[in-house]
Amino acid sequence: MRIVSLIKIEMGVMEAKGSNLRQILAANVKEQRQILGISQEKLAEMAGLSWQTVNSIECQRTWVSDNTLEALANVFKIETFQLLMPPETRAALSLNSTEALRKLAEAKKDYDTTFSEIYNKIT
Repeated sequence: MRIVSLIKIEMGVMEAKGSNLRQILAANVKEQRQILGISQEKLAEMAGLSWQTVNSIECQRTWVSDNTLEALANVFKIETFQLLMPPETRAALSLNSTEALRKLAEAKKDYDTTFSEIYNKIT
């Protein structure tokens, strides 16, 4: 009896995790679609899916295959794994990317200044 209870508890945890992942996917697909300013029908057309599939994903009624994830990610021009990331994690990655680009721009500016100084000295 005790083992059965443990199995039920473990299955409940697994179902909760799956449900959470489905919720994350739904939110990310909807957010990315809205960023592009397109309808579910247009997203479906662009990804080679039916609009019912897109609607079912956004309403958390279905799970998707790896091919569907790839098709959606390609339309959104993001990596497939990003569709399964919680929003706060994606935001942190975006900030890190933004910070990296800022530092790169600063380094380029420093390089350009140094290059100009050297060039002016030799000409």
